[in-house]
Amino acid sequence: MPVHWFYRSIDIERAFPGGIQQFEAAPAFHPSSIMSLHSKRKGGRQSIDTSIKTAIEVVGDVILKDKSQFWDKPNMHYHQGMAAGENTLNAHCARLMMRVVANSPESYDRQNFGNAYIEFMTAEPPRHPDTYAESYHRGFFANFTQGRKPEECAMKTHDTASIGGLITIAPLVFSERLRGASEPAIQITCRGHLALTHPDESLMRVCDRYVTLLCGLMEGPDQEGVKALLIQAGKGSPGLDVAGLIKRNLADNQVVGQVFSPACYISDSWPIVLYLAYKYLNDPWNALKINTNLGGDNAHRGNVLGILLGLQSDTVTNNWFERLLSHSAIGQEIDALINMACNAKV
Repeated sequence: MPVHWFYRSIDIERAFPGGIQQFEAAPAFHPSSIMSLHSKRKGGRQSIDTSIKTAIEVVGDVILKDKSQFWDKPNMHYHQGMAAGENTLNAHCARLMMRVVANSPESYDRQNFGNAYIEFMTAEPPRHPDTYAESYHRGFFANFTQGRKPEECAMKTHDTASIGGLITIAPLVFSERLRGASEPAIQITCRGHLALTHPDESLMRVCDRYVTLLCGLMEGPDQEGVKALLIQAGKGSPGLDVAGLIKRNLADNQVVGQVFSPACYISDSWPIVLYLAYKYLNDPWNALKINTNLGGDNAHRGNVLGILLGLQSDTVTNNWFERLLSHSAIGQEIDALINMACNAKV
């Protein structure tokens, strides 16, 4: 979070000499922030687009009701004011998914999640500490203010196919799988969920592979089995050979920055996640630190990477989890999800 969307390693070093080694608060100054260029009325960047005919500003009037003032100033951090160990908005959405599926004995219902999402995002005072909302949040609520039904509010922009779209998927997969659902059925459910906010076929195809990977890792394969799953998960990405990339022995900042962009787009962020999960299979905490210090959309990559590392390894010690400010509540949410899913298994 503290160096989310820093795109130059020198800027990370200046802000945090020696790089990020632990949870840190968001610095006030962000050297590569373009938050001031993002639209507060809809998804995407500011423009003269008149398709959203409203005086309402989504940021400030509908969501992020106490954070609008940070959007018009240059070099403001996307997560302005957030403390070390706090959860970003998309992580809060993953937690929302955990609560939604844990509170129902039935399988996932898109309408239930959509209603909970709207209530959470529009709450006053806000129920999360974040300053920034990704394009998909703003697009959804721009359409929602026009009177559209929740299932018709998704807005497609240049960055719809982004790694942030996968953040709420893992809790849904875990819940459905523990309830006894088949992998193909879970893929269909996850596609329906993504359509609520991320209507993009290329992202959905990656989501299909993500579901397969998560279901495979839940079976507890040995190390070679994990590697095989990671290799298979990359086969749908053009030109990606995870094992072959490792054999090239490139520096991490060459892979992330030259081979693949550190930006949010799923075409690059998904291969990066698989690469780091494979290379640092036996050193998960180091993998998470390296991902952070590579910058770009590291927060959302880190969420997906952390899920994979957590499933394939028992070596991440609890003391890091316990440094999250909401670790107690998160632990309870995880337990509730597992208990409900296992008790509802058919």
